[in-house]
Amino acid sequence: MPRYQNIFTQVQLRTPPEMGVPLRRGNDPRVGKGTTNYWFGKLGAAQIGPIYLGRLGLASLIFGFLAFEIIGLNMWASVNWDPIQFVRQLPWLALEPPGPEYGFSPFVPLAQGGWWILAGFFLTVSVLLWCARTYVRARELGMGTHVTWAFLSAIWLYLVLGFIRPMLMGSWAEAVPFGIFPHLDWTAAFSIRYGNLFYNPFHCLSITFLYGSTLLFAMHGATILATARYGAERELEQITDRGTATERGALFWRWTMGFNANMESIHRWAWWFAVLTTLTGGIGILLTGTVVDNWYLWAVDHNYAPSYPDTGVIDPSLLQPETAP
Repeated sequence: MPRYQNIFTQVQLRTPPEMGVPLRRGNDPRVGKGTTNYWFGKLGAAQIGPIYLGRLGLASLIFGFLAFEIIGLNMWASVNWDPIQFVRQLPWLALEPPGPEYGFSPFVPLAQGGWWILAGFFLTVSVLLWCARTYVRARELGMGTHVTWAFLSAIWLYLVLGFIRPMLMGSWAEAVPFGIFPHLDWTAAFSIRYGNLFYNPFHCLSITFLYGSTLLFAMHGATILATARYGAERELEQITDRGTATERGALFWRWTMGFNANMESIHRWAWWFAVLTTLTGGIGILLTGTVVDNWYLWAVDHNYAPSYPDTGVIDPSLLQPETAP
């Protein structure tokens, strides 16, 4: 019997499934009775289920399935319903938004981008219902609603890309296509079209919080694993009742960088960094094309980027057109 447990020396318990706190009267029953799986136990808790879907969860899955089917069937149709080519070309297949000739009209022929609008509507309803489900489940269990607000931050970026910014620009064509490589191509073309997104200060903030999130989660995860033998996984207990794990972890960071978070504040740091990644990213995308047409020129005007040296060649666009006699 190992003296302590971590990801390398985990002992999997086999007990009756933990059913959780009792449901309030009027709630739908949980689905399943719970079981265990060895390989799931190697990654986390071995217990699978029971699952509580409820009305919001069931509706979310239905709308999500409809969006998934619309996207998938349109991609399959684009390769003439050939299953081999569908699998082979899947990373490059796309469901494109309507062209600029349709503006922001909701009435677009299905084959000309209407399927994209329909899939986007169903997908949006699905994620909003799932977000509402996280709020209701958290309140039902007496938890805080931090998960819901974090989810809303990601939904904010999703809506900016696919709905809010195209609405302000007056064209569905500004939205992102559904697809793996096509949406990456859209990102590259978007940056080039608006003068290099790297000069967008909100994009810079978003990347800062993105890298900061990975660093904070890695630092915290490493600290817990490194002090697991001293009971570091009992973080909540050690907030008020300090043990050798918390003391050693705090001492390590004070020794290495002069400052340390505590068992509670590190989670707030990580939560804020993760939430601000998509929050600032959405702001940067929203300003692009609506307020700022060229981020490089904006950066030069605000002494944020150096201007290119003068080559002596006159920009033809700056020349005045000749007037007829």
